[in-house]
Amino acid sequence: MDKIFFIAVAFFILGFTACNSRYTPKATGYPALTLPQKVYLTSAVREMPYTFDIPSYAIVDKNVAYMGVDQQKKGWMNLQFPTLNATLYISYNAIQKNQLDILVRDAYNFANNHSNKASFIEDSAFENPIGLQGVFFHLGGDVASPYQFFITDSSHHFLRGALYFDTTPNADSLAPVIDFLYQDLKQLVQTFHWKS
Repeated sequence: MDKIFFIAVAFFILGFTACNSRYTPKATGYPALTLPQKVYLTSAVREMPYTFDIPSYAIVDKNVAYMGVDQQKKGWMNLQFPTLNATLYISYNAIQKNQLDILVRDAYNFANNHSNKASFIEDSAFENPIGLQGVFFHLGGDVASPYQFFITDSSHHFLRGALYFDTTPNADSLAPVIDFLYQDLKQLVQTFHWKS
């Protein structure tokens, strides 16, 4: 009987002291990220109908696949950022008669396809120093593609780009990388020009 009483008292004391400890949840944290130094290369895009400055930490990949099928389309390429786990998918179209409106509508539709996940979609028109015009799409929230854009001369050439990350979308953890790559996209459109 003494043993049972002693065990019951021990469990009571143990249970009583364990319940008095305060639980403090840990804040969500993300690993520190070291971003590369911004150095731009002017002649890294070859054999394309266009050229632009690319960062030294990007890789030009001309082996483009769409829906799992290799594409050998002139002017299509991927600009990969392996250290940042991101890819800029670039597609090019030579504008046929009465096709510009269709290409612009498609660019808006591609951006709006993310509306079910996006907290907002902002579009802003721009013009680069040599007069080429286009639109930047900024998609907020946990979206797969935070930035998309197109640039055109309105008569012969149309280029569309979409930035995707090779990870689960999380706007909070990706924010520093998204802001960092946005500067590269701005450099791209500011230095962009057609070769012909």
